[in-house]
Amino acid sequence: GKQTIQIFARVKPSVRKQQQGIYSIDEDEKLASSLEIVLPRDLADGFVNNKRESYKFKFQRIFDQEAKQEIIFEIIAKPVAESTLAGYNGTIFAYGQTGSGKTFTITGGAERYSDRGIIPRTLSYIFEQLQKDSSKIYTTHISYLEIYNECGYDLLDPRHEASKLEDLPKVTILEDPDQNIHLKNLSLHQATTEEEALNLLFLGDTNRMIAETPMNQASTRSHCIFTVHLSSKEPGSATVRHAKLHLVDLAGSERVSKTGVGGLLLTEAKYINLSLHYLEQVIIALSEKHRTHIPYRNSMMTSVLRDSLGGNCMTTMIATLSLEKRNIDESISTCRFAQRVALIKNEAILNEEIDPRLMIVRLQKEIADLKAELAMVTGEQRTEALTEAELLQLEKLIASFVEDQDPESRLEVGADLRKIHYCFHHFKVNFNVSSGLSHVLPRSNCNKNSSC
Repeated sequence: GKQTIQIFARVKPSVRKQQQGIYSIDEDEKLASSLEIVLPRDLADGFVNNKRESYKFKFQRIFDQEAKQEIIFEIIAKPVAESTLAGYNGTIFAYGQTGSGKTFTITGGAERYSDRGIIPRTLSYIFEQLQKDSSKIYTTHISYLEIYNECGYDLLDPRHEASKLEDLPKVTILEDPDQNIHLKNLSLHQATTEEEALNLLFLGDTNRMIAETPMNQASTRSHCIFTVHLSSKEPGSATVRHAKLHLVDLAGSERVSKTGVGGLLLTEAKYINLSLHYLEQVIIALSEKHRTHIPYRNSMMTSVLRDSLGGNCMTTMIATLSLEKRNIDESISTCRFAQRVALIKNEAILNEEIDPRLMIVRLQKEIADLKAELAMVTGEQRTEALTEAELLQLEKLIASFVEDQDPESRLEVGADLRKIHYCFHHFKVNFNVSSGLSHVLPRSNCNKNSSC
């Protein structure tokens, strides 16, 4: 059914000693947490809005500076992963300024095992569940898309390390008549184990565009979408469930003037801000009633995430906040964006379809049966002799029918008169052998002969 996008906030631990009174969290409110950001008086004059000294925002839950990666996964990512296993599309995306902890939240840190982020923990959870469930046949594929300067690149392309970025084939968007998005030049890699999936993640992360900026020593300069494609079917069933889980790490959302960069980094920052601006336009359009046109096509990212925003998907947003004095304006901007996202309603539906290969086999058998029935009605029976394999199969069916004690059992040989005649002949021979007769008298003769 329809539900609004879930929004969560995570406060990054402060490098310096945290100034008191900049923010407070109220967990007492029913079904929601409240974050209050208080502007210090020395900054209030001409800062954001000099008539207000505090701003209040509501989230599903707010994770303060001490929150561990494990609890982030349990509360935010695990429910989305469970819905993906059940056949629903899911998306988790992190939004916030550079250095606020988006990549740490989504991918994790490399120093400690406990620092693993949402992607590796989700992969671990999914493969753990697949091993437990032997009632279905699962297949898992991974794709990793990077959107850099409004161009798409495959992070799992083996040529990444040996070629310049501009020499790599660009991922392009194709749209079918049903407005479904297909990505050309984005490879899908099958992963049968957690280890294989993690190796793909590490390969993709190695190829990401990263640069040092004044805001962060290793700032991600691109948007990245790590997608798990999951298919499941019960043995013998023609119904297949498909689901995809997007795990999205957006680039930093701060204003260009604040980054203090020039040259290539300035160009990157402009593209990042432009794509985030288009994302915001889509969010605003979706949150407003009676809007008929949603500008998904304005940017590659909004095109790729069309289902995640106002479509067939269970979507969750994590607003990452660096609540220090110098970052208050960006933090307030991030929170405002999250409040607009919370107004959007998505409608996730179960993604089921008939396996085309099994359907073809079934239809071919049905056509053969119908042809045989038609031949019986019209008298145009096949005249070629039954093969040895067909005769052997018929004898097995007859033996199984004779041995079956169920009075309701039936001998099903189809509408082929050759097979029907053979079955009658087989029963006649066996009857003669069992009764010791060399031939069977016609019923009319038997009635006249008292010895019958």
